[in-house]
Amino acid sequence: MTIDELLKQVLDFRDARDWKQFHTLRNLIASTSIEAGELLETVQWKTDGEIDALLHDPEQIRNLRHECADVFIYLMLVAHTAGFDLVDAAAEKLKLNETRYPVEKAKGSAAKYSEL
Repeated sequence: MTIDELLKQVLDFRDARDWKQFHTLRNLIASTSIEAGELLETVQWKTDGEIDALLHDPEQIRNLRHECADVFIYLMLVAHTAGFDLVDAAAEKLKLNETRYPVEKAKGSAAKYSEL
């Protein structure tokens, strides 16, 4: 399935339920943040070892997949509502990051670009 096909399914799902009225840009951005918080909860208070073990538990990996999907769906709706292509935006941002984080300065470093 392509991202365009997925977006169509998301919009069809939304429209069948008459939820567009609630999907203002503000509400979609807030919902994205809320869902990202739920994604964070999947690892909250866990050690790195416990998080690694999570990847071998089918129920926990299913929950992780669903939380990632929720964030992704809301990001798609934010981009659609704001009138831009999310894939193009990600590609553009990656190019910008290539200039901010040149390999010769950033390799092996967790420093922010302004600190390189």
